[in-house]
Amino acid sequence: MIKSILHKGFSVLLTCLVLFSTVSITIEERFCGDALVDVSMFLENETCGINALDVLLNNSCCKDELNVVKGQDELSYSSFEDLDLLFQTEITTQSDIVSNHFKGLAQYNIPHKNYAPPLLVANIRVLSQVFII
Repeated sequence: MIKSILHKGFSVLLTCLVLFSTVSITIEERFCGDALVDVSMFLENETCGINALDVLLNNSCCKDELNVVKGQDELSYSSFEDLDLLFQTEITTQSDIVSNHFKGLAQYNIPHKNYAPPLLVANIRVLSQVFII
């Protein structure tokens, strides 16, 4: 039971690790002068309160910065044949040792498993008058 729970927990953990390593995040920051006005990841940034004419003439004091945290683009897969011969031998040997070491004992036939001792009718030591002094 505990082995099953641990297996599922590690599977979920590794799945989350792969998921978060492949996700890319973009953070948009808006500065008005030297002051940070807004930071957003999903929505549009607020404006500094300037009009459209200043934006067209590039007289704006606002500037936008994009910070991109890039995830992995490709996941690499390797097979057993890609490993060198010494490492393949080591893995095979260790897996064989572990699998044979933890096998259960064979089920042997126990001849006296269902043996019931005879009923004691009388105390034989008292009847024979054999006492240990």
